[in-house]
Amino acid sequence: MPAPRVQRTTTPKNHPDPTGLGFGKYFADHMATMEWVHDRGWLEPEIKPYGPIPMEPAAGVLHYGQAMFEGLKAFRGVDGVVRLFRADANARRMASGALRLCMPPPEPKLAEELCHALVAVDRDWVPAPAGTALYLRPTLVATEGFLGVRPSQRYLFFVFSSPVGAYYSNATGGLEPVKIKVELKMTRAAKGGIGAAKAAANYAASLYSAAEAKKQGYSQVLWMDAKDHAFVEEVGTMNLFAVINDELVTPPLSDSILAGVTRDSLMTLARDRGMKVIERPITREELESGKAKEVFGSGTAAVVSPVGELNFEGKKVVINDGAQGPVAKGLYEELTNIQRGAKPDTHGWLKEVK
Repeated sequence: MPAPRVQRTTTPKNHPDPTGLGFGKYFADHMATMEWVHDRGWLEPEIKPYGPIPMEPAAGVLHYGQAMFEGLKAFRGVDGVVRLFRADANARRMASGALRLCMPPPEPKLAEELCHALVAVDRDWVPAPAGTALYLRPTLVATEGFLGVRPSQRYLFFVFSSPVGAYYSNATGGLEPVKIKVELKMTRAAKGGIGAAKAAANYAASLYSAAEAKKQGYSQVLWMDAKDHAFVEEVGTMNLFAVINDELVTPPLSDSILAGVTRDSLMTLARDRGMKVIERPITREELESGKAKEVFGSGTAAVVSPVGELNFEGKKVVINDGAQGPVAKGLYEELTNIQRGAKPDTHGWLKEVK
């Protein structure tokens, strides 16, 4: 990739207190952008001050929903070095999802390098305390102004970043078990659809159920299969794991389940520990009857989110006495210690930002 043109901001922002970041509330000084035009391909990338994106009212993203994004993190290690975690995996997943949405896939190596270049410019925005990171949001949207149901002929790929703390704010840094409502009517994604792509539409489809669950005191919803609501798919915006018969079980990937990078990382670490990891369907009956010793979600934002209670249309099932379990706690600690450089990265997941 040619080195992106860099236009540095002349009005840098004040950095927020790293002990009270929350998630997605603050944004770093710069953003990376790169345009695609149908007869020219990808144009020269640039890094410029974070700010509004000009867009025509007829832009394809606003009418036909061609929009997707990724999420990954940069960490400041215990040695002070800034590193990106598995940016290559996120770039490959974005390329795959773009094809499903009929968008030009950013070449994975180029997308990864652009993320590195952006973090290098905003290096001072990477917080240092444990439990914090600089979250990156690579995004791809259709920008051509037109009306008519067809793929756009212009796209914008852009990346911005946000210093973040725990996704779920609580005293234990994100490991306080959450209460989850099991959604048995609505669906997030269906077989043959776009659930396996990190499409904006998947998140729009989840908002109503999540909002209703929060009104009832629940943190999120557990999504079931679209046909019979008999098999577990995802929990909120995360992949789901359960400890059943001393095995770590997670639903197999499909065209309605996102191939989570954190999911893959946790499965690898569990196998390293000698734990049996099984990818198979998890039934409603297994969870409703209390067969799971632990249930937890996994994703880039929260890393690991233990579930303390499931509500099946009024029937409450308490998991592990409502406390975080040893598997979730152990995997969370191991992965976050690797990300911060406190434990060896034996799988080559971290790449230093030069």
